[in-house]
Amino acid sequence: MGGSDRGRDSGYDTQGAGITVRQALELPALRSGLPEVVAGADGLGRTVRWVHAGEVPNIASLLKGGELLLTTGYGLGSRPAEQRAFVRTLAERDIAALVVELGTRFTRLPAALVDTARAAGLPLVQLHREVPYVTVTEEIHTEIVNGHYTLLRRAEEVHRRCTEALLGGGGVPQVLRILADVSGNPVFLETTDGRLLYAAGEGPEGTDPLQVWEGLRDRHQDAPPAGSVLVDVPAGGAGSGGVRARLVLLPVRTAPEPVHRMAAERAAGLLAVVLMQARQEEELAARGRGDFLVDLSEGRVAPRDAPAQARVLGFRPGTGPLLPVVMRLDDVLSPQGGGWAVLARAVAEELASLGVPVLLGVRPVEGRVPLLLGLRAQTERPAIADRVAAALRAGAERAGMTPPGARPPVVVVGAAGDWAAASAGLRHAARTASAAQGLPDRPWYDARRLDIDLLMWRLRDQPDLAAFVDRAIGPVLDHDRRSRPPLLPTLETYLARAGRKAETARELHLNRQTLYNRLARIGELLGSDLDDPHTVLTLSLALRARRHVS
Repeated sequence: MGGSDRGRDSGYDTQGAGITVRQALELPALRSGLPEVVAGADGLGRTVRWVHAGEVPNIASLLKGGELLLTTGYGLGSRPAEQRAFVRTLAERDIAALVVELGTRFTRLPAALVDTARAAGLPLVQLHREVPYVTVTEEIHTEIVNGHYTLLRRAEEVHRRCTEALLGGGGVPQVLRILADVSGNPVFLETTDGRLLYAAGEGPEGTDPLQVWEGLRDRHQDAPPAGSVLVDVPAGGAGSGGVRARLVLLPVRTAPEPVHRMAAERAAGLLAVVLMQARQEEELAARGRGDFLVDLSEGRVAPRDAPAQARVLGFRPGTGPLLPVVMRLDDVLSPQGGGWAVLARAVAEELASLGVPVLLGVRPVEGRVPLLLGLRAQTERPAIADRVAAALRAGAERAGMTPPGARPPVVVVGAAGDWAAASAGLRHAARTASAAQGLPDRPWYDARRLDIDLLMWRLRDQPDLAAFVDRAIGPVLDHDRRSRPPLLPTLETYLARAGRKAETARELHLNRQTLYNRLARIGELLGSDLDDPHTVLTLSLALRARRHVS
């Protein structure tokens, strides 16, 4: 996928990998024919992919590009128009060179042939003596195969070094450093959408590779510079069909050679396994932490044993209170396969800026992300809860869990306390997270304020709850289905403001008289006094229950 990879065929990149037209003309068989370059001398550096001999007019249809074509000229045609068309079709096929043996058909090459080859930039060579085509083919093919074998050996040596580095405990950065050392250019591993994952090597005059990346990406948004080498890293190992990442070798110090592409292709297979294993290990570790947090919340881990087990998992919160938090993903947003590792990594990176100890886990079965945070004092709870909720939602967005139009994940924060309180807090937060999915969206919910909603959510399938909602506010719902303006928002705002009419009017942008008229109408429909405490309690419960009743 480089910027100028011409002459690639039959599974290998031959740009500089075997023999050029100039080198072919210096081999004994062609040299014995006294070759004379009559056009296209600037193209003698072209790579010869193969040798072909033929005498038919439509021979271009048999070629794939990169061939050195040997002919005595019988297929060139007798008229200038035929000769020009013959050369143009060969040039369009991007052959390496046309070599014509004089004597049998031509004593000298026609001007139409020479002029067209010169205009097309096609190397045109005439041989003044007869040469055995079999010997020419044998010599050139031997050089190509030997050059390719040498190339393979060099690429395999790089592959061996990368493999040994990985077996010795190295990771992606070490593989990239080896490729950077071999190529003499900076090497990058990026995501399929162009985000940088790793970088190695140096730019011109020892500059940081990240500066090179940013500078080149600014100037080449749609495509890398010409001559770059891009190699896909398969998503599930070689042959899987998917792409997980991309290796990029940028030509900022020297032009990449064919061996560098071949080495990168072999390294891509290794990196696919490393990334797949890393993602699996990352997800397994996140699941293990999630299992510990659930076992703690369900009482399978005693609070007295929890600190030691948490230390094994890397969580050392100190002596301050522990803050339990649960993020609940909507069922349609739950990541599949390795997406849980992506989500865990993205959330962990967002949480790193908090500066407090964090134990983060995932629970794919329930679609939850439980975590514990170590606070210095109880007074930190509101501020940390704000930042944790923002970090969790940002991480979910980075992991692709909040597509446009979808409801963001629900974040529930439990009560802070010791390990025993953390156990109860995690359990309570996990249970209320499901109930909170039916509530108006907020950055985070306090689990201590969701007990009524949790109760309503647990009763959501009971016919008695639906009947209660219908008895309490059914007439208002029926009115809103038939008439305008709707009255339910007025009732909800009035109860949320504890019956304070002035605040309700301001919230709804109504004048006092309009509000009084609407409240009177609601009281008339319900046959109730909205100032009666029992009525207020009943209506408040009915409005909460309505959010959970189908």
